[in-house]
Amino acid sequence: MKTTILGFLKPATTKVGIITAVMFQLLFSIIWMTGYAGVTDNTKNLRIAIVNEDQGMGNKIVDNLKGNLPFHTEVVSSNEQAQSMLNERKVQMVLYISANFSKKLQTQGQTAPITYTINESNPSMTKSIMQAVAGNVTATVNKEAVAAGTSAVLMQMNPKLPAEQAGQIAQGLSSKVVSDIQSTNKVKDMPNQMLPMMLVLASIVGTMIMGMNFNVTSNMLGASLSKSQKLVARLAITVFAAVVVGLIGSSMVVALGGHVEKGYLALWAFQSLFLLAFALVAQMFLTLFGNAGMLFNIAMLSLQLVSSGAIVPRELLSGFYHTLSEAFPATYAVNGLMNILFGGPAVGKEVGFLFMISGVALVIDVIVVVLKKTKRVPAVEHRAQTA
Repeated sequence: MKTTILGFLKPATTKVGIITAVMFQLLFSIIWMTGYAGVTDNTKNLRIAIVNEDQGMGNKIVDNLKGNLPFHTEVVSSNEQAQSMLNERKVQMVLYISANFSKKLQTQGQTAPITYTINESNPSMTKSIMQAVAGNVTATVNKEAVAAGTSAVLMQMNPKLPAEQAGQIAQGLSSKVVSDIQSTNKVKDMPNQMLPMMLVLASIVGTMIMGMNFNVTSNMLGASLSKSQKLVARLAITVFAAVVVGLIGSSMVVALGGHVEKGYLALWAFQSLFLLAFALVAQMFLTLFGNAGMLFNIAMLSLQLVSSGAIVPRELLSGFYHTLSEAFPATYAVNGLMNILFGGPAVGKEVGFLFMISGVALVIDVIVVVLKKTKRVPAVEHRAQTA
């Protein structure tokens, strides 16, 4: 038995398998623990657009929010502009105060809503955070309105309002300001919310293993084909595989009830593109470093999952990981998938970056293949092959 175990451990493939398993643990632990460190503290990077059409109490509320909210706040002149910013994910929520807000505060029997709009075409954590913020803001507005002696403000806005009535209105403010939470690009359930992460994860792992096997096949063919022949064949098969795998993946999403806002063909075309990008990047590392390139691909897998925004909003990551994510195809795959699946702007920007990343990886791959020296087959082995 001992001899059998030692014999099984002797081949390089066994050792590589054990090293790969170890590296998965090491790289995932290091990258995930450092990537998500400080996420709670980085909520200050989230952005809220404030639209105020009320020139009375609304101005006071805006000043208090700008000074007290632990987020970036931006006062926007029109609700249409703010909604456009929300749709493009430049802000995470729009807070809207209507022109008749102060009037509703003065009218007994009426509530004065603050409208909050959240774009659900985002990581689920963004929606949860913003819903909590909406509740806290409404409670704070009520509390501060009463504490500031709003009766004086109301009398100043309406000199004809009796002081007694102003006091009664001020005392009742704690229940007059309410939250009106609305959503755009609604996601109907949890499976759909997790679709971008699932599609990106499956695509990265699948293309990584596909590239590894293509590399093994290339080595097995040896000198029977020239470098250029093997390169052209590998690229042609990679493109074909990306289209076919994209077809299967998008078909399964639709067949299983996936919400595809911009249509099946858009999803198929976009998935095929980012599959190609993942495959070319994975192959680039294998061409550069041989079998050791798998270690780089394992690191890339973890880095892209952490920084892409599929799980945690990129705004909550540290500056290092946020900047690094801009060079990874997964970032643009996730953004594009959210737009196509849930709704949002066109994916032209994401398509452009995916083509650029694919082009860079392809050029590096071709240059390395051309410059790399072909291993010579020993004369004895060559005679044996030709015999």
